[in-house]
Amino acid sequence: MTDDVQNRSMVQDTLAAAPPEASYAALYRDELLERVLPFWLKHSKDEQHGGYYTCLLRDGRVFDTDKFMWLQGREVWCFSYMYNNVAPREEWLQMALHGAAFMEKYGRDAAGNWYFSLTADGRPLTQPYNIFSDCFAAMAFAALDKAAPDDRYKEIAVSTFKNILQRKDNWKGVYSKAYAGTRPLKGFSLPMILCNLSLELEHLLGAQQVNELIPAVIHEVMEVFYQPAHGLIVENVYADGRFSDSFDGRLLNPGHAIEAMWFIMDLGQRLQDKALVRKACDIMLHTLEYGWDKEQGGIFYFMDLLGHPPQQLEWDQKLWWVHVEALVALSKGYALTGDERCRQWFETVHRYTWQHFRDEQHGEWFGYLNRKGEVLLQLKGGKWKGCFHVPRALYQVWKTWEQLSQ
Repeated sequence: MTDDVQNRSMVQDTLAAAPPEASYAALYRDELLERVLPFWLKHSKDEQHGGYYTCLLRDGRVFDTDKFMWLQGREVWCFSYMYNNVAPREEWLQMALHGAAFMEKYGRDAAGNWYFSLTADGRPLTQPYNIFSDCFAAMAFAALDKAAPDDRYKEIAVSTFKNILQRKDNWKGVYSKAYAGTRPLKGFSLPMILCNLSLELEHLLGAQQVNELIPAVIHEVMEVFYQPAHGLIVENVYADGRFSDSFDGRLLNPGHAIEAMWFIMDLGQRLQDKALVRKACDIMLHTLEYGWDKEQGGIFYFMDLLGHPPQQLEWDQKLWWVHVEALVALSKGYALTGDERCRQWFETVHRYTWQHFRDEQHGEWFGYLNRKGEVLLQLKGGKWKGCFHVPRALYQVWKTWEQLSQ
């Protein structure tokens, strides 16, 4: 029996055995606790140098030992978060502490910026050009401080967050490849992440500071990057918010937009703003409808707002994080609005994702498929994929459907 047939059989058997809400909750919970987190616990820990290996083959063997700081931070966050929100398992706490010690010792330059990559033993490889290393370091130490309160962790999280805010308008700085002044663009990724990051640090920043940040972040995401004439969110706009009719200005990343919409739904729920939740849900659904491959199934990686050929040659690949973030957004959309379109789309995306990305044999999920849904790379982690999107999504979907079932 092939893996795909096994996956389909398992999913169908599970769904037939219980009411949909309860069966989805159990399915996602068991996948998280029995097949995904154990994979990273077993294979990614570097016992010699500290930190984590993320370049892992299908069966967990290490194929490259470089360490990418944003993935180190994501894994510290993941095990801290599970410790805080699922169960205080000592092995999860020790895993988080192990990665944090490596990050604290080697991760930053003299100015406090987090490097992009290091050697296995902690020597810098790539300069701190990427502010997302900082974002996930702040998330990591904030979550770890909840699990094992320590003034050092608080200081690292808060100082890193302040540094992010100082750099946010020119975060690449000297590492930017753009020629100054000709086409000054700003990107969607940072305001998108700040939607979620501000909530992750609320216990350290305080509700007042978070409340002061939220309106500007919502405005950027929902008014500046959102193009109402098309109902879609672009990845780049001019610094003053205008649309740029260029490769970068027309670029759509459906996964980014869909992920951002569940961040916005969380903020809307916090603010008790039903209109904001409704708008985020509608944008998410429209993005999914636009980004869905109607010939082969799955969500495209990149698209062009005006239907022109994208410049990214990998535009038609199907990526793990895009699909699992869609599952989170659809679950939350259904829970918060009751919109049946969310439930119908959830079932469609769920079937595609579990049939194509899940690895029945070795645990964890594949990351990269071709347009037909065939596995492109036999890896479970690398430079861009680590212990983050899959476990976070499994947790979010589990808890959302659990609440629906109750």
